[in-house]
Amino acid sequence: MIKPTVGRVVWFYKYVDGQGHKGPLAAHVCCVHSDTMVNLMVIDENGNPHANTSVILIQDDSPAPGHDYCTWMPYQKAVASGAQAPTLHA
Repeated sequence: MIKPTVGRVVWFYKYVDGQGHKGPLAAHVCCVHSDTMVNLMVIDENGNPHANTSVILIQDDSPAPGHDYCTWMPYQKAVASGAQAPTLHA
């Protein structure tokens, strides 16, 4: 489990009725309620910020809920597990 802290970046998935989850969108943690609930500043596809409060943070491959949620990026999961972080090549 990765402990959320203010300022970290996560992926946000918006739930749209009849369409399922859309995303990921970039989001910054603004407030930590617990290891599994945070407030976010979500950046939409056009670069506009939106506040989302009390968002579930999915940890350890838990299934996606039927509403909005966020999760750690694969890079963050790899680093936290002690695996070698992927490298980017130009």
